[in-house]
Amino acid sequence: MWFWWFLFVCNLVIPVSMIAGGRMMWKHCPKEINKTVGYRTKRSMRNQDTWRFAHDCCGRLWWKIGWWMCFVSVPGQIFFRDSSERVLGMVEGVICMVQFVFLLGSVFLVERALKRAFFEDGSRRPV
Repeated sequence: MWFWWFLFVCNLVIPVSMIAGGRMMWKHCPKEINKTVGYRTKRSMRNQDTWRFAHDCCGRLWWKIGWWMCFVSVPGQIFFRDSSERVLGMVEGVICMVQFVFLLGSVFLVERALKRAFFEDGSRRPV
């Protein structure tokens, strides 16, 4: 049973991190463009407007995806609670990989939103 609890906690790391990180990016965007903290891509770091837009978009997306992953992952983990360690490991590994795909996929969605909202020079597109 300890193995199940260990995997349960491990598989909540990504969703909880996305919820907390998304909330921080969304509500408390870093004031200045930097290369240390925040959503840092070439497109998001063009100017202050793109920087704020990227953090708002990514923060909201991570917050929503993080909650969605919690509500899907927890029942999926509970369903396999009485399984063998081998089955638990495989199921939890699949859950973790799917969570990781959603985490990386969010970057593509934010970059697409930036591309739709801004020209290549960083100026806003007309609405």
